Amino acid sequence: MAFSNSTNAREDSGSQGMKGREFAWTDADFDRVQGLIYRRAGINLHDGKHAMVYSRLSRRLRETGHDSFRDYLSWLESTDGAEWQEFVNALTTNLTSFFREQHHFDVLTEHLKSKPASSQWKLWCSAASTGEEPYSIVMTVLDALGPSANFSLAASDIDSKVLATAGRGVYRVDGLKGLDSERLRRFFLRGKGSNDGMAMVRPELQRHIDFLIVNLIKDDWPFRDLFDVVFCRNVMIYFDGPTQRKVLERIHRVMKPGGLLFVGHAENFGDSRDLFLLKGKTVYERQ
Repeated sequence: MAFSNSTNAREDSGSQGMKGREFAWTDADFDRVQGLIYRRAGINLHDGKHAMVYSRLSRRLRETGHDSFRDYLSWLESTDGAEWQEFVNALTTNLTSFFREQHHFDVLTEHLKSKPASSQWKLWCSAASTGEEPYSIVMTVLDALGPSANFSLAASDIDSKVLATAGRGVYRVDGLKGLDSERLRRFFLRGKGSNDGMAMVRPELQRHIDFLIVNLIKDDWPFRDLFDVVFCRNVMIYFDGPTQRKVLERIHRVMKPGGLLFVGHAENFGDSRDLFLLKGKTVYERQ
């Protein structure tokens, strides 16, 4: 999961200029959304996102039959039902690709080869999105250790809809950037007939992965065993400092000493040296 951090000329810093829309939209509505998404998902939504939030949540008003943001948000706050998941899904954007930030997978390969081939590995991809990252991790492990590799990967996200896409493992062929022809042949099945132009991840990749919803700011993670490797990339930049520290402490608790934490290119945790030490470019070692 990654929250959209892009802005464009159409995004106002406030509710001014948004008159004439289908639903009334005020600064007070935005303030309520800011508070709700922060408390629910830890996302620090900045003030330049009025237009984006209006656009995405308007769909929820139509789906739930509400005539105003005030009524919708009041209804949302009065319940702990399924709409909360839809609310979070609406306000998260998933930008991902296969083998994004290739140097991480090079480091992972070296790390995997540093132990006997028979070693058991437990890995976690904490922002699985639509599946490109966890499948890239599994391909890397199989390339490094062979088809008999002893490993499992927990692939989680806060967004239920993208996890469903990841679990299906079906992608457009023209969207498989980052994959060479050899990996396409080994790890994907090409669609035929009505599925022409599509590719599906082979079952031998999927059998290593457990897809599950995990909210990083909630202290109810379902993990029992400690991880050797954790990917938590391009998520923490959307948290404020105290939330980042809290999540890092929890990640530290579910990792083995000496395990590797892979983070996004814009993320730096130099002030948490008691937990993780920088080992390489955006790669940290659990202390």
